[in-house]
Amino acid sequence: MNEIYVVNQADDNVSVISGLSNIVIATVTVGTSPIGIGVNPISNRIYVANSLNDNVSVINGSTNTVIATVTVGATPRSVSVNLLMNGIYVVNSTDNSVSVIDGLTNTVIDTILVGATPFEIAVNP
Repeated sequence: MNEIYVVNQADDNVSVISGLSNIVIATVTVGTSPIGIGVNPISNRIYVANSLNDNVSVINGSTNTVIATVTVGATPRSVSVNLLMNGIYVVNSTDNSVSVIDGLTNTVIDTILVGATPFEIAVNP
């Protein structure tokens, strides 16, 4: 693996950089206005929050292609991955919630209401 993923909000894509050569090796088109990103190095999946589409693009890190698009709450911003549970947590800032995505099925399994205008999230497995 040894790759770096850069969200390019204005271009609606993700740059994939080789950690060995520091060269862009792929560009993956995602949804509109991507703003948050999380990586699961165990499953080799990358999760991108597309803030203007209210969804998350799931990228296969082996092929650098989008394999699923998951609808979440309004204006997703930040993504964090729980490696122990293969859960993906997405902050939805407009509807004050966190969407929980099952990393195996790429479906939302829960929505948690939180405080006003959440922006960032972190997981301590």
